[in-house]
Amino acid sequence: MTATITLQTAAAEALVGQLPTPAPLSAVALPHGAASVAADRSGDAVVASFVGGLSADLALVLVDLDAMTAAGGSDSPLVSVTDVVRPALESAASMLGVGVLGDARRESAASLFLDAGSVVFELTTGGVAAGWFAVRVRDDGTAGRPVATATRGGLPSNLGRINNVEMTLTVEIGRTRMSVRDVLGLEPGAVVELDRSAGAPADVLLNGRLIAHGEVVVVDQDYAVRITTILDVVEGI
Repeated sequence: MTATITLQTAAAEALVGQLPTPAPLSAVALPHGAASVAADRSGDAVVASFVGGLSADLALVLVDLDAMTAAGGSDSPLVSVTDVVRPALESAASMLGVGVLGDARRESAASLFLDAGSVVFELTTGGVAAGWFAVRVRDDGTAGRPVATATRGGLPSNLGRINNVEMTLTVEIGRTRMSVRDVLGLEPGAVVELDRSAGAPADVLLNGRLIAHGEVVVVDQDYAVRITTILDVVEGI
């Protein structure tokens, strides 16, 4: 259990290190049974699930969601609070090992904060609570557990539990970085230059993680991608 708690603490510290706040935040683990205040405030939490060798549920409650969005650099309706805190959640999830962080969504997380299996952290600045963060490691994965080799239907037994879960496959022909000012200034007819040349392979991403390269083709008047290279885990990271 000590190894798991260490991972959860590392996840909380990674989270606060990436959250855009006017002042640095500190993450302090709350004793079991002391998360009722967080649960009461968790009707509008940012929640995401991490699936990997170690699977977990993450939930973030902020006292002032609007201030966090503004601290992210924009009050535009095009930028949601889930967009602003996504890098922080990804940083927290990276402490749990190799895996995939699902889409962040806003929903109630009261049950997660009150779950006896959750470790809850109070996020404070200057001694004042600015939010709470909960990490619940699922029973299908614990720190240091060896990967099961038994198979069911051609999949490792631990993956067989999630073989019907839908994931988002994205084909990316290029990307660029733009300031919020430039994004909001886009108009019909504007040209956005990407970071790769014409004819270069497209990236194939699974839930945002690079897994393959391919070439864009047309099939029955619809765009498709022909896979040319499958990447292993290390290459994808």
